[in-house]
Amino acid sequence: MITHKKVTIFFISLLLFLFLLKADKGINELWFLVAILAWLAINIYGTARISSNYIVKAFCNNPLETEKKIALTFDDGPSIYTLEVLELLKKYNVKATFFCIGKNIEKHPEILQKVIDDGHLVGNHSYSHSKFFDFYTEAAIIKELEKTDALLEKFTSKKINFFRPPYGVTTPSIGRALKITGHNVIGWNIRSLDGGTKNQELIFNRIIKRVCPGGIVLLHDTASHSVLVLEQFLQFLQQNNYKVISVEELLNLKAYEN
Repeated sequence: MITHKKVTIFFISLLLFLFLLKADKGINELWFLVAILAWLAINIYGTARISSNYIVKAFCNNPLETEKKIALTFDDGPSIYTLEVLELLKKYNVKATFFCIGKNIEKHPEILQKVIDDGHLVGNHSYSHSKFFDFYTEAAIIKELEKTDALLEKFTSKKINFFRPPYGVTTPSIGRALKITGHNVIGWNIRSLDGGTKNQELIFNRIIKRVCPGGIVLLHDTASHSVLVLEQFLQFLQQNNYKVISVEELLNLKAYEN
């Protein structure tokens, strides 16, 4: 497995080797540029793709699941649209996991309470979901996670174990912070892209083409078009005999600790 640590060691060794060649053979300095660009490309890919496990181990699906079982997850709430999502989940007798933003919990505590009361799981999705979260220091990330955990634990009375990084990006600072907080990183392998487009047909077709046993679906509970796609998708799952189970059950991980 290619990891940040292995890549760093390799490129440091490569640069030292190039310096020796430069001193001994006078090689072209272009080789240094090629090595640095290669290092940057690998790091950008690894940090941006949560399933790469480049920085931290992320649970994105259960590849050993052979039965028609998947998990539904929702990001960025709670919001007013979460209530519509909850009604649909109740209608189809489905349980899901909601990755919540701390500042949104403060705005809508009563909605989070309903999520809990309806029997769904909740996870940490940072406090601010800042566009600059990837550039935060280890200390700042720990502060965000602990602040959101504290908000969630008012409703669960249990320690939160699940974390989904904003935008699915992981960095060395996030990796170091998670060693302190102890969260399991939950990713996905079926991304709807409903956060980037309102085209319901495009979103729906993208999801159903990727549905497979053991999959984890990423949707958002923050917009009306996502709610409309959700109903279509739940109908599709029902018609195709898929069973929706919790992330906890699918991955055999504990969402909370006493």
